[in-house]
Amino acid sequence: MANPPRRPTNPMTAAEAAFKPIKKPVAPVREPSAAPGVRELVSIRIDRAVLDHFQADGPGWQDRINDALRHAIEGKPNAAGNDD
Repeated sequence: MANPPRRPTNPMTAAEAAFKPIKKPVAPVREPSAAPGVRELVSIRIDRAVLDHFQADGPGWQDRINDALRHAIEGKPNAAGNDD
């Protein structure tokens, strides 16, 4: 029985194969939700005083923050330049 060769027949090809960069799969692009009125879970940093203000009235403080932000953008064109 013949022993296989100790070294590959072409050392340059073997070296290139050993150090060939691994291609990582590209992360899928997340499309924004097309359904109107759907809320999305996000994480934001808010000053403690602002948080205390909205939490002072009890449960529903996240809805109150959302309402305040919605009120702030009413009547303004969105970032894409088209009106909703």
